[in-house]
Amino acid sequence: MQEHAATPRILVAEDEILAALAIEDELLGEGYAVEVAADGQAALEAARRRMPDLLLTDLRMPRLDGIGLIRALRGMAPLLPVVVMTGYVPSDGAAAFRQDGEGPVALFSKPVDMDALILELRRLLPLVG
Repeated sequence: MQEHAATPRILVAEDEILAALAIEDELLGEGYAVEVAADGQAALEAARRRMPDLLLTDLRMPRLDGIGLIRALRGMAPLLPVVVMTGYVPSDGAAAFRQDGEGPVALFSKPVDMDALILELRRLLPLVG
């Protein structure tokens, strides 16, 4: 796993603005630094400026979908932990995303259970300090 600053940074790629704001609020309340991107292309641009410690992404988004985003970011940071949240769960589940890198992948169906999501984030990216 990557080295983390005192406050782990999570990049949230979600085109449903109300869902993105709710997730951002929850993660900020847990002590994470959060950047929200409205689609995959905006998330890719944000990651190029500063690579996050974890990607939390939807699959179906405009401009660049979640799979394309995961592939692009794994090309830059193969061990990047990824959490996918989607209304469309692939038949082979999270295994569909592991082929593009070695970092952990967790998969959540929408609507996302925030308590379960927070537990998974703590497992993948413990808070430091």
